[in-house]
Amino acid sequence: MAKPIVAVVGRPNVGKSTFFNKIAGKRISIVEDTPGVTRDRIYCDVEWQNYRFTMIDTGGIDMHSDDVLLSQMRHQAEIAIDTADVICFFCDGRQGLTDDDREVATILRRTQKPVVLCINKIDDIKMNDQIYEFYELGLGDPLALSAVNMMGLGDVLEAICNHLEPVQEEEDDEHHIIQLAVVGRPNVGKSSLVNRLLGQERTMVSDIAGTTRDAIDTEYHAPDGTTYNIIDTAGIRRKSVIEDASLERYSVLRSIAAIERCDVALLMIDAQDGVTEQDTKIAGIIHDEGKAAVVVVNKWDMIEKDTNTMETFRKKVLENLKFMDYAPVLFLSAKTGQRVHTVLDMVDQVWAQACKRVPTGVLNDILHDAIADFQPPASNGRRLKIYYVTQQSVCPPTFIFFVNDEKLMHFSYERYLENYFRKTFDFNGTPVRFIIRERKREES
Repeated sequence: MAKPIVAVVGRPNVGKSTFFNKIAGKRISIVEDTPGVTRDRIYCDVEWQNYRFTMIDTGGIDMHSDDVLLSQMRHQAEIAIDTADVICFFCDGRQGLTDDDREVATILRRTQKPVVLCINKIDDIKMNDQIYEFYELGLGDPLALSAVNMMGLGDVLEAICNHLEPVQEEEDDEHHIIQLAVVGRPNVGKSSLVNRLLGQERTMVSDIAGTTRDAIDTEYHAPDGTTYNIIDTAGIRRKSVIEDASLERYSVLRSIAAIERCDVALLMIDAQDGVTEQDTKIAGIIHDEGKAAVVVVNKWDMIEKDTNTMETFRKKVLENLKFMDYAPVLFLSAKTGQRVHTVLDMVDQVWAQACKRVPTGVLNDILHDAIADFQPPASNGRRLKIYYVTQQSVCPPTFIFFVNDEKLMHFSYERYLENYFRKTFDFNGTPVRFIIRERKREES
């Protein structure tokens, strides 16, 4: 069964994200004393006593702003309200009841969904009298809390769970949920691709670079039964172009953290710009983290084409990303939907390769064939001897070679062995790691 959904909504800057982070137990949403910092819906799974649910943090609902981003934030909050089973409505106890609170309350009453009325920033018990005016909203008993000081959080959780059913039995999670991070520079179409994959407006899309600031998780169940957790990330920009340093630092760190926790990374590149220096740096992070990868060239509909345009562009991409020449390259248009259907199929393929485990006997047979085709190097009268190889782990596939002298393993021969293994076992889309260990043998 799907977990029930609890949406945290309210005006901007009433402490929704602070509450969300305290409940989640880590800093998931960006918290900054600036209205409008949270722009999309942020999800986390919550367990409390014998209850489980998914909590959504939303951007502030500004009822009257004509600003494009603020209006999209309002739309995102409305989507969260529509999908929620329980709504946590946050108000500012210091500021008191406002007209905007009344308008949001009117929207919530129309939903006929359970609402937990949370009056935040009640930092002292002497301030409790300030909550009584909120009875006017007609949403039941207001609960006083201070999210920043972790006061009253248990009361809120209890009120939420009063509207939920307790977990009857442990759910058996037999299949792996593929963690799929969509990364790249700002404004290359990451959110557009995520929305296309999901078939809904999950994240905000704007021509304004930097619209997405959080790493946003969305679980997607494909028709074939495969489950993906798709992580839309903030664009990773060069330091020299970051203006709001404190805020963007959190965004970039979350994007890098998304790469660290993903199984497969989709590196999105703008077809009109080609591979930039920043694209190369992001690819380097993916490669260094040992993640399976697919290079997605977006906005392909904007490129004038001839007979060999795609293949020429593919070779140029892989030439600029030489260290990641194992990654497949897809050409698509997130805007029009062209070839978007190929993305998840390719993700499945590279994930399968990253998880591939080769029996030791087969590995050593192929190793002997590789050595027979091209003898190991020699130096100062001593030749490299490779006694045997075994696979240590997967994701990425990692192999240990036992040799007579690790100093004799030249980089070029290691590269030859990697290419030979790739030719034999495929390993499309995943890095391969070699560990060289010295093992002395008695000379016969």
